[in-house]
Amino acid sequence: MTVDSPRGLLVLHAVRIIGYADTPVIARRFGLDPAETKETLLDAEAFGWVRHTFFADDGGWSLTEPGRAENERLLAAELAQVGGAGPVREVYREFLPLNATLGRACTDWQLRPVPGDRLAANDHSDPVWDARILRELAAVGHALVPLAERLAGLLTRFRGYDTRYAAALTRVRAGEAAWVDRTDVDSCHRVWFELHEDLIATLGIDRSTQP
Repeated sequence: MTVDSPRGLLVLHAVRIIGYADTPVIARRFGLDPAETKETLLDAEAFGWVRHTFFADDGGWSLTEPGRAENERLLAAELAQVGGAGPVREVYREFLPLNATLGRACTDWQLRPVPGDRLAANDHSDPVWDARILRELAAVGHALVPLAERLAGLLTRFRGYDTRYAAALTRVRAGEAAWVDRTDVDSCHRVWFELHEDLIATLGIDRSTQP
């Protein structure tokens, strides 16, 4: 039976995998109450686990180094509780080749080399080029479904990665090219980045040592 994570863990973890966000965005990530999320963030701030900063008119929360350590401590304890270390590591091993495919596809979506300029921007005027990338993105999405199901069978906080990715790909197919790789919408790349961060945080892996 899948296990629900406590609110304190979910709030810290939402800040971790999103990277920087305001309170409503953090609350929405795991369907939490905004008022309770704000209270939890303020408690975490008092412990030195998160900080609130402003960039121009945009304010948001981010993890401190002690907060990152606390997040990983909570995740490790939770993983041990459900006996999930082995299954999550196996998913991660299967995730890595898909991660490489996704990375190449996003690069090809941005760039289409031409004679004399291997870094030429992809202007999306070549339907054959773009169709090949969409097939690769679709294959990644298809492979993601059973991985997401295995993760969600352990912990409910893993739910939704496959459906969010599929929703982004549907928008791309409808002509919204930005939903491949934009970082300010729930794009294929954004969903994949969060899943990658979720896996390495859960397993206590240093991202700088990973592909």
